[in-house]
Amino acid sequence: MEYLTDLIARHAHHAHWYLFAAIMLAGFNIPFSADILILLAAVLAATVVPEHLWLLFGSILLGCYFSAMCAYWLGRLLGASLSKSKFLSKIMPPKRLTKIKQFYNKYGLWTLVLGRFIPFGVRNCIFMSSGMSKVHFGKFILMDALACTLWCSTTFYLFFALGKNYETLWHYLKTFNLLIFAAFSVTVIGLIWYKSRKKAQRMSTE
Repeated sequence: MEYLTDLIARHAHHAHWYLFAAIMLAGFNIPFSADILILLAAVLAATVVPEHLWLLFGSILLGCYFSAMCAYWLGRLLGASLSKSKFLSKIMPPKRLTKIKQFYNKYGLWTLVLGRFIPFGVRNCIFMSSGMSKVHFGKFILMDALACTLWCSTTFYLFFALGKNYETLWHYLKTFNLLIFAAFSVTVIGLIWYKSRKKAQRMSTE
């Protein structure tokens, strides 16, 4: 990832192509952080190539949007094979896929909006789960168009506004992402513990 960011920074005038390609690869679970790539694009637009502002933003927006489609179809076409993976079968068992589809039907757009703001590969799991649970593709791309635009616009604008302090921002980005991931993990663990305790209480009363 550091080599990629250095490469993009050295070729700032063509950075939009590198950023688009890197984010597209992330859709196939190549470990490129979309959050760091958005930060890099915003910093370049704010400090190095301000004349390429819309090119950089457009590459990020389209890259993230099409990347989600790749993850969706990866899950939909290879769902059976992926479900046999020990790692993925624990993350996305059949019952959970059914719940995801029910969650889509009930909450629709919010599934993708909230998922877009969760880093560390969680959003890719949501996209792949959407494909594996056969959420209608047309519905998926329409909802994600709004979710992706909201997420990319918000994060790009914030990073762009803070672009002049990019060194400080870069230093704290990983800590910020770690705190978000930790909060998300604690929430998930808490829900699992609550359900396990509730189940144990129900069994003890029977």
